[in-house]
Amino acid sequence: MNQHSFSRRHFLEKGTHGLGSAALASLLAQTALGESAQGPKPKAKRVIYLFQSGGPSQIDLFDHKPQLAKFHGKDVPESIFNGQRKTGMTAGQTAFPVARSTFNFKQAGQSGQSLNADLLPHLSGIADEISVIRSMHTEAINHDPAITFFQTGFQLAGRPSIGSWLSYGLGSENANLPAFVAMTSNRSGQALYDRLWGSGFLPSKHQGVRFRSGKNPVLYLNNPDGISSDLRRSTLDHLAELNRIHHQEFYDPEIETRIAQYEMAFRMQMSVPELTDVSDEPDSTFKLYGEDARKPGTYAHNALMARRLSERGVRFVQLFHRGWDTHGGLVKQLGQRCKETDQASAALVTDLKQRGLLDDTLVIWGGEFGRTVYSQGNLTEKSFGRDHHPRCFSMWLAGGGIKQGQSIGRTDDYSYNIVKDPVSVHDLHATILHLLGIDHERLTYKFQGRHYRLTDVHGRIIKDLLG
Repeated sequence: MNQHSFSRRHFLEKGTHGLGSAALASLLAQTALGESAQGPKPKAKRVIYLFQSGGPSQIDLFDHKPQLAKFHGKDVPESIFNGQRKTGMTAGQTAFPVARSTFNFKQAGQSGQSLNADLLPHLSGIADEISVIRSMHTEAINHDPAITFFQTGFQLAGRPSIGSWLSYGLGSENANLPAFVAMTSNRSGQALYDRLWGSGFLPSKHQGVRFRSGKNPVLYLNNPDGISSDLRRSTLDHLAELNRIHHQEFYDPEIETRIAQYEMAFRMQMSVPELTDVSDEPDSTFKLYGEDARKPGTYAHNALMARRLSERGVRFVQLFHRGWDTHGGLVKQLGQRCKETDQASAALVTDLKQRGLLDDTLVIWGGEFGRTVYSQGNLTEKSFGRDHHPRCFSMWLAGGGIKQGQSIGRTDDYSYNIVKDPVSVHDLHATILHLLGIDHERLTYKFQGRHYRLTDVHGRIIKDLLG
């Protein structure tokens, strides 16, 4: 090959990449979503997802079954099971005694929502603001695939999380904060992995940024000792120049992501300290959320942070709270979890409403599956547990275009099977995107020759949920 032919080929290769870059720049100058995936006029601008890891018991919180009192201690009829799969923890049991709920339920608000009055007094106080889905179901029966399914629309790890899809589709409303933030409470329970707020095969700039409790909410954000802000700025400028040269050679989109992340980190050095300093909040805030809101790492503090992030334009905020896996000692454990979360969850909805943010902020509360009507292990008056149950469970939503004060779906007398209006994980995802003005069938990303989407090849909009 002579020098002229190499130069001509090199020129054509570079020219093609240059045209591609110009086209990309033109697209990026438009909205993050563009025209292709736009759906209806959005009713929500942002989402706060309060994920309760471990599987809250729908029977003891939302799906009241008073008739279970007369079946208490008797085996669940085989016709109810209908050959359905059980986990390895209870499949070998010789008996499956019905365990009624030991808590009091009351109809709350003008809407008459039936809620656990003992453990959810604060949520009962805002019953007319929320809608409860009592007919959720999932394909997964074990924690990790079930949590992964809710976060990514697929049971196996590797796909983008819902927050990353929204970052990719809608971008951020605040140039000084990430579009997607994740927070975990400081308590034990099922393992939570960074991939749950990861970007999968989407560009890594769309992955969630984890805010931690403690002195440094975001790792490696502060300047090292002896490094001034001016020196940091100068260093980033030179580093960006080197990265751009590198990008011109290889056209790797992750190089552009690296540049963007360095710049975001620099801007966050100013925005994050102000954001995480709650000393400017009045005492009325801590009366509303509870005194735990003053303590970083608690669920209440994270709920308050979710409000502060949302009012600053962060697109998707997700809280993870563990400890709902009640295989034994259900009464005590459920009481502890609700004490940690009930006041702050209700306070968040109230706070958003007071600030005029609830109408365009979608709040979601729920776990990865529900719990069985039968007792795991021995059933006693004071102690029993419930196994995983994917066939039916409950979630609630508020704000962001949701019809207030209603219940969707119905389960059978044992809260074991759905008898009306089933709602799948894909349906929930499709509805979330719809409320944000996105057509879930058209928000796609091409990877390894296939166009992927959050809802895969499924999903329908839950029309009864829409206001």
